[in-house]
Formats: sequence, C-alpha cells, structure tokens
Amino acid sequence: MKHIISVLLENRFGAFNRVATMFSGKGFNIQSISIGETEAPEISRMTLVTSGEDKIIEQVVKQLNRLIDTIKVVDLTQTSTVVRELALISVFYQKATRAEVTNICNIFRGNIVDINNKTLTLEITGPPAKIDAAINVLMQFGIKEMARSGAVALKRGEQIKDYKKETTFSQL
Repeated sequence: MKHIISVLLENRFGAFNRVATMFSGKGFNIQSISIGETEAPEISRMTLVTSGEDKIIEQVVKQLNRLIDTIKVVDLTQTSTVVRELALISVFYQKATRAEVTNICNIFRGNIVDINNKTLTLEITGPPAKIDAAINVLMQFGIKEMARSGAVALKRGEQIKDYKKETTFSQL
C-alpha cells in the first residue's frame, strides 16, 4: 500500500541526508520526496511517498522519530489530506494538432510555459491521479521529455502547531 509521510525537520545542514541514509540503510524505497521551508524558516517539511505493509511503515515512522533533527512525523495515508504534484511535460505537436494539445492543457487547467517549432511544454499541477491522466492523454502526441515533482501534502482543515521540540527554535 502507498503511504504519504509528512516529516517536520529542523532546517539545518545534514537533516535531509540523515533521513535519506536511514531509508537506504533499512532498505526502504522512496517513490517520491519533496522538501522545503515551512511558514517558519527554521523548519522544513519533507513529504515522502513510500510503499509497504502497515507494520513496515510503523517502523519507518518510529525510525524517523528517532532522528536528531526530527520535530514531528505523521503518516497522512488514513487522514483527509490535500496532495499536489507538478509536472512539466514537453509534447511534440504539428500545426494540425496544436489546437488539440492546447485544448487538453486547458481541460487539465494547465499552462503552456514554453513553445518552439516542434514542442509545447505544459505545466500541470494537481493530485497524482490528475497528473497520471494528463500524461495518458498526451502520450498520443509523443512526450519528448517530462519532469515530475514529488508529492506535497497537508492535512485538510485547520492546522494546529504542536511541534514537540518548540524550545529548539529559539536555539537556532
């Protein structure tokens, strides 16, 4: 089963590396990873997508909680969440198909971010299923190149800051 894990980390050198090393050392696979600053610049949020049985994921969460820079770890899989990805997709087009590709871009509420004589580059954001659907529809035109971000996710509704290491913020 696919799991989305949110990790709040102290935003300092080596924190990301410790998480990656823990995953590789334990033989856990990361399907997607995204990391960036939160509303507090001294904290980063890492969103990991991984697969495994519930017991394995429990172990992953426990291991992540033991890391020195970890503030909070939450498995978002069973909660109501907002999940988004970004895809940049370069698609071949001809004069006769340009309008069709543009229409497909509009249907997926995407943007054309680059155009040349042979390709259109589309920017599409949304849930992973929407990105997958857009890719499937665009395959008929020939995808020249594609870059896809990792998932970013938050719990739906009001977010309450209950970081367990709040005292460390003043020390940074």
